[in-house]
Parts: sequence; structure tokens; C-alpha cells
Amino acid sequence: MIRPATPADIPAIHAFIRELAEYEGALEEAKATEEQLHEALFGSRPAAYAHVATDDSTGAVIGYAIWFLNFSTWRGVHGIYLEDLYVRPTARGGGHGKALLTALARICVERGYQRLEWSVLNWNTPAIDFYEALGARPQDEWTVYRLTDEALAKASGTS
Repeated sequence: MIRPATPADIPAIHAFIRELAEYEGALEEAKATEEQLHEALFGSRPAAYAHVATDDSTGAVIGYAIWFLNFSTWRGVHGIYLEDLYVRPTARGGGHGKALLTALARICVERGYQRLEWSVLNWNTPAIDFYEALGARPQDEWTVYRLTDEALAKASGTS
């Protein structure tokens, strides 16, 4: 049901990224190409890792998780930051999302990582309910900030 992604999975992962972006109302922001994903996941210096969920009967890829290592100065060890978790709507309810999270939690425990973290949009109550049912708790005291595009260039002193 869950396995590490392979280069052959890139087209499916790319399609899922676009589906997720469309669901989140931000399709125009999903600019990653299949080539960029291949380099990020399987290049000489991978920036991220991916697992896929497959249909038990057909073997078709029906979901994915993309993640990367972060580091906690307070704990002194790595953790996993889950960038994306997505299961096609037609496959939801079959345990694939939970199985993807379980696989990442297992990696954390096996490697001595002490955190598995991710962000969720405030309006995405189905996802919030799913995460909280697993025991995850929101970190309400933190606000995410982001620099992109012109603001990033300005902050870098290059514009």
C-alpha cells in the first residue's frame, strides 16, 4: 500500500500536486515541472523525499507524501516536515492517508527524529479532523511567514 517513490512515479506525483493546488484554490502557484521534481527527489543532492500510496488491487498510485528533514535546536535532532499529503478523492476512506502518515512516523521513530510536522489550511476542516483523530495537535501559538517573488528579491538585497 505504501512504498518509497521511484522516478517512474513522477508523472503521477506531478498530477497530484496540481490536483492539490486546485483544491486549495492556488493552481496558478503550482509551477513545479516534472523535471524539477525529478531533480529534487532523485538528483545528485535530493532536497526532498516521497512515498506513494498504491491501490491494493490495481497497484495504481493514488496518493503521495513529499517530505524533507528539518532540525530542532531545542531537541537537538532532525525531524520530518511533511510538505504535501494527498490522496485522490475517489480513494479516500481506504486508510491510505493514515498509512502514509504512519510510514513517516515510523521513519521518525526508527531514526531517532522527534517531530513530524506539517501545515494545514485553516478552512480545511476534513483534513484537520483527520489529523486530530490521529492525535496531532495544532500549534496555534506560531504563525507561518513567507517571502516569495519580489519580497524575497528585495529582502535579499538584489532588487
